[in-house]
Amino acid sequence: MIKLAVNGCMGKMGNRTVELAGLDSDFKIVLALESKNHEAIGSRINNLTVCGDVTQIKQADVVIDFSSNPGVRELLPPAVAFKKALVIGTTGLSEQELAEVKDAAEFIPILFSPNMSLGVNLLFKLVAEAAEKLKAYKIGITEAHHVHKKDAPSGTAKKLAEILEAKCGKKIENIRSIREGEIIGDHEVRFESGQDVIILKHSAKTRDIFVLGALAAAKWAIKQPKGLYSMQDVLGKY
Repeated sequence: MIKLAVNGCMGKMGNRTVELAGLDSDFKIVLALESKNHEAIGSRINNLTVCGDVTQIKQADVVIDFSSNPGVRELLPPAVAFKKALVIGTTGLSEQELAEVKDAAEFIPILFSPNMSLGVNLLFKLVAEAAEKLKAYKIGITEAHHVHKKDAPSGTAKKLAEILEAKCGKKIENIRSIREGEIIGDHEVRFESGQDVIILKHSAKTRDIFVLGALAAAKWAIKQPKGLYSMQDVLGKY
């Protein structure tokens, strides 16, 4: 049984991770973690007391992180010290924070992905294939999320742009971000010529797709040597 810690346990994603991991017989949740000044410290979630001491990840085999930029930075040193595998689903990391993640991956296995869902990672593959064949087309990305999402464009939209730029050899400037209502996550890539329009789109109906992907990633990551990985390593390269 895999001993799991969840960092950011009171957020929407972290909370659902605790719930679904509790239903998976492969996991035993040993730590529900939040920032040390969070108002929920000491409260209960799924028979666990919410903890603000990040060093308690020493109890776990792997940590799933759906926290915040400061939460990720605080997590890295003890993860390295205690040699714990990490699955990081937090998005909107700065270049400096990404560099710190890469540095930590010199010592431990870290799976970092802007989107954990199988469907979105399939979209990455389809977009890569289309971009190679549609280099003359105008390309645009549209992403839509709920009003509470802080980063824009989304990490997934940035990843799509990165894939497109690598495959078609031109800078993707046209990324449109929408923040309204309670949209879980929509991502669309539009290829347009004078003759036709091709649209590749993924819409998330529930956050469970991201959580289930993170749980699958955790099962995979604990078996890996030190290094920086993505969901494409779990599912197969595009």
